[in-house]
Amino acid sequence: MITPALPLSSERSPSADESITAWALAARGGDSAAVDHFVRALHRDVIRYVAHLCADPQAVDDLAQDTFLRALGSLHRFEGRSSARVWLLAIARRAVADSFRYSAVRPRPADLPDWELAVELAQPRGLPGFDDGVALLELMDGLPQERREAFVLTQLLGLPYAEAAALSDCPVGTVRSRVARARATLMALLAEAEEPATPAPPPSPALAAA
Repeated sequence: MITPALPLSSERSPSADESITAWALAARGGDSAAVDHFVRALHRDVIRYVAHLCADPQAVDDLAQDTFLRALGSLHRFEGRSSARVWLLAIARRAVADSFRYSAVRPRPADLPDWELAVELAQPRGLPGFDDGVALLELMDGLPQERREAFVLTQLLGLPYAEAAALSDCPVGTVRSRVARARATLMALLAEAEEPATPAPPPSPALAAA
C-alpha cells in the first residue's frame, strides 16, 4: 500500500559538509586517502542527482564517472569558497547538460530504458510508505524537470534552499515555489493511488433472471 506522505527535508549537518570540503581541499594537495573519502561521501548524491536529470537511465554510471573525473581534474581550482558538495553537483549538472548537447549532435538508436537499474542506482532509501522508494521515483518522473530538480536537491539530497538556488541559478523563492508545487503534485498523485477501485454495480434483477 502506498501511503500519502512525503519525506521531509533532511538537510545535512554543517559539520558533514565541512568534513567533505576539508577532504576536497586535502585531495587538492595530493592526499590520496582524502580523495577516497571525498568520492565515497558524495558518490550516492551524484548518482541520485544525475539519475533524475538525465533522460537515459543507462547513462547514469557514465555520467557519474564523468562528473568525478572532471572534479578530480579541477581540484586544483577548488578554493573552498562554497561547499565541496555544491561544487561537485554543479559539475554533475554541466556533465548532464553536455551529454544532452552531444546527443543532439550525434543521436544514437534509442534503447529500452533499464528501469530496474535506474531504480537500484537512484532510489531514496528509508522513505516511509514506499517499497524502497520505487513508487516515489515513478511519480517524480512525471514532474517538470525544474520542479523535479528542486525537489531532488532539497528533499532527497538535503541541500539548503539557498545552495539549491545557487546551483540552479535562480532565486531562493523560485526554488521554494518549485518544491511546493512538486510536493503538491506528488501528494495528489499519492492520494489518487490510495483511492480504492470503484466496485462494479450488481446486475439488475431483470438481467439476473434472464
